[in-house]
Amino acid sequence: MTAEQPKHPTATTQTKAGLPKTDAPKTDAPKADQPKAVVGPQKTGKAKEPLPSERPPGTPPDPWKAFASTSERPPGLLRRGMRRFFRSLIHEYAIVIYAGVLLAVALTWPTLRYPLHTLPQDVWDPSRQAWQIAWSGHILLTDPARLWQSNAFFPLTDTFAFGNSLLGYAPFGMIGEGPAAAILRYNILFVLAHALLTIGGYALVRQLGAGRTGAAVAAVAIAYAPWRLAQEGHLDIISAGGIPLALAMLARGHGWSLRRGLRPQARDARWAAAGWLVATWQVSLGFSLGGPFLIVLGLILLVLLLGVPIRRLRRPAERPVLGWRLMLTDTLGPLFLAGVSGLIAIPYFRVPDSGPAGTEIAFFSPPLRSLLIGPAESRIWGAPHDVPRSSLGWPAEMGLLPGFVLYALALAGLAFSIWTLRQRLLLLAALAVTIVLTLGTNFYEGRWTYLPVFGHLPGSLGLRIPGRLMIWATLLLAVLAAGAVAEFVRRAEHLSEQRIPPWPGPWLRLATFVPLMLVLLEGWNATAHPLVPAQPTAMRTVSGPMLVLPTTALTDQTVMLWSTTRFQPMVNGTNGGFAAARQAELRRNVEAFPDAASIDYLRSLNIDRVLLLRSQSAGTPWERAGDIPVDALNIRREDLDDAVLFHLR
Repeated sequence: MTAEQPKHPTATTQTKAGLPKTDAPKTDAPKADQPKAVVGPQKTGKAKEPLPSERPPGTPPDPWKAFASTSERPPGLLRRGMRRFFRSLIHEYAIVIYAGVLLAVALTWPTLRYPLHTLPQDVWDPSRQAWQIAWSGHILLTDPARLWQSNAFFPLTDTFAFGNSLLGYAPFGMIGEGPAAAILRYNILFVLAHALLTIGGYALVRQLGAGRTGAAVAAVAIAYAPWRLAQEGHLDIISAGGIPLALAMLARGHGWSLRRGLRPQARDARWAAAGWLVATWQVSLGFSLGGPFLIVLGLILLVLLLGVPIRRLRRPAERPVLGWRLMLTDTLGPLFLAGVSGLIAIPYFRVPDSGPAGTEIAFFSPPLRSLLIGPAESRIWGAPHDVPRSSLGWPAEMGLLPGFVLYALALAGLAFSIWTLRQRLLLLAALAVTIVLTLGTNFYEGRWTYLPVFGHLPGSLGLRIPGRLMIWATLLLAVLAAGAVAEFVRRAEHLSEQRIPPWPGPWLRLATFVPLMLVLLEGWNATAHPLVPAQPTAMRTVSGPMLVLPTTALTDQTVMLWSTTRFQPMVNGTNGGFAAARQAELRRNVEAFPDAASIDYLRSLNIDRVLLLRSQSAGTPWERAGDIPVDALNIRREDLDDAVLFHLR
């Protein structure tokens, strides 16, 4: 078929107008029942021009425009800020902070039950440290140049350097005045120190690569290890939270984790800068923990100095490990840390030594069995370990049990873990070195371990108690334990996903929290919270230089707390072995006060007044001192409501 019409019944032809026309097949049905052909629109001349998209100027607005779809208006700055703020409230680390604070309140209870009237463990060392925080806050507001010349131990110099200064807590010491404020401040900081260590431990282990459950177990094991319960009276030792927190920030800033290695694309100089600042704050609290921390940071810097060039030579095409911002941070940060640490250390090197370093270190060095002995303040292990603890030379510093649960989890972490075998062996080697240092002179007399590192430093730095290095052993044990817990959680989740239906899932998830519960149980404390003696009224009015009687090595610490109202210069003072011989001589010379010899001695020290507290003098050599006639001694006596004041000049 060339030019002929198509003979198929459904063939179409073109009409005159150019539209297709369908030839309907012939049927016998009536025309009314046949389907009608669909006729398209007819082309009638020229097409109309489209309507203008915009209305001419001057015409009223289109009323139908309100019904047109419009794009959503982007949120403003305030709305974006509020949205980001509310999201931050439910962030992982926000929840960690909430949980850390709540756990600290619960596991240090009843510290906050009567925070104005009680102190944890005893009233002696906590009273002195409450005075330290109050003094630093007071003097930095009034006369910063006299920071190290405290009102105690008059007329000695650099007396604020007698032991760890807790200088990092000075901003808190600027709030409130008097003993009540000092006690409340101390108790709040005591609880927050536990919370910060929990948060810092979680952040460090999480940054290393463990999951949430493993990091939680590690954090609780670090913050509430049984051995730390013996240190509840030492805020400077309890305040270790800056160590893991600074390490976590530095690792985050350099984009490094134990599980994933070095990731240059994840580095952030801001986190590294924050890490150096937190490390500086931690050192400012005291050198007992700050000194070893400085050594660890120095080793980290040494690894960076040696490792970065080697990595650059081996992988020249790889992105540089340290950008210029991070290199600048790692230069200025250590310089700032070293400068602040050096300034704080100057008065400590001026303080007379408290005794031969070797003798003190040997006295406080714990035996190996102390790693299995819990302190008396442990609710679980205190009573069962009474007998082995009595065999220790200084039980308060030698009950170094980090927890049997932690031991078991760390041992399991050597067998199966998210960490590689090489990493586990490195952690084990570091743990062995730390334990050797913790034993002090009980490991080959410390000749090649503790003494070369710390034996040449002055006693005022507080580095002559090797057992306090247990914080580093606990950290390493916790990292090993976190690896085991994280691997257990990973396998439990994998097993749950393989089941159809996954009914064992909730039970397996519950099982992953068993290690956490056991670690919490071992951290249950039996710490005493004695009442602090009320401040005598005379301590609020009498000015110095003065001597407060009775004076003993323990009660002088309470007298220091009472002086936080006026901070009057006084000869009283106690802090470990510092000026111990001088204070012992003072107490011998004033034992017969008031008599001519004791009065002459006090005048030689430029003491103007002696305050005898009647309520505290019962059973002491000064019990009857307030009733002795003084007319022949050329001094004047003034009877107060609760005390007797002797004017020596």
